[in-house]
Amino acid sequence: MAREYMEILNRFRVLIIGRANAGKTTILQRVCNTVENPEIFDGNGEKIDTAVIQGTLERGYHNIEDELVFRSNSGFVFHDSSGFEAGSVQQFDKMKKFVIDHAAARPTPRYRYCIPMNEFGRTVTAAEKKFFNECDTGHVPVVVLLTKVDTLSLAAFEELVDEGLEEEEAEGRVTERETKLLEHWKTHIKHELDQCKFPPKFYLPLTKMCEESADCATLIQCTASALNEEGLERLLISTQQSSIALCIEYAMKK
Repeated sequence: MAREYMEILNRFRVLIIGRANAGKTTILQRVCNTVENPEIFDGNGEKIDTAVIQGTLERGYHNIEDELVFRSNSGFVFHDSSGFEAGSVQQFDKMKKFVIDHAAARPTPRYRYCIPMNEFGRTVTAAEKKFFNECDTGHVPVVVLLTKVDTLSLAAFEELVDEGLEEEEAEGRVTERETKLLEHWKTHIKHELDQCKFPPKFYLPLTKMCEESADCATLIQCTASALNEEGLERLLISTQQSSIALCIEYAMKK
């Protein structure tokens, strides 16, 4: 089964979704174990000169049909939705059309929705609710990634100081408070999105993504668990060149 998928595509395709500046590109770099930017190809397989579109990329504007491929791991093909906020009807419609158009693809793209924790005051906006109420990904589950989790440490520190603790004591209790904050907002996000028509399957906090050596094994394991077909699961694991331990773990389970 895995060989059949490899012959069809030989690569694992992922659409990463979410508002602008949610840390999407950083996640893709960590998954592919690189700090370099991806090469970009249009829908016809022609390479795009990134120097020409650099300004739009920095502002979070992407053509969802373009393929992003990192030299360090060409086993992944990524599609990046433009960061859409509430009211961005055109961008939302493009993303929804992509999902519908690729529903019959084999293998079907996987979907990752990023929600940044540095904006925990607006974790679930109208844009998130619109996506999970209107965008039916069929049998393909969506995984919500809580990004920029490390920024909660500052919020935790400020809370402790506001409660009257001295700075030194507050610093010693930041980790505990940060954990509580993350659990609170994760529970809140899950409560809001689980009520939608097409809710996510998993909610995964990502930490230390700003570090080049960040371990993405948990993300890959979560993705593998969300897959419904063993052939796809094998294909995903085979692309994860940076995690020998994960490959061994998968092989032992099977």
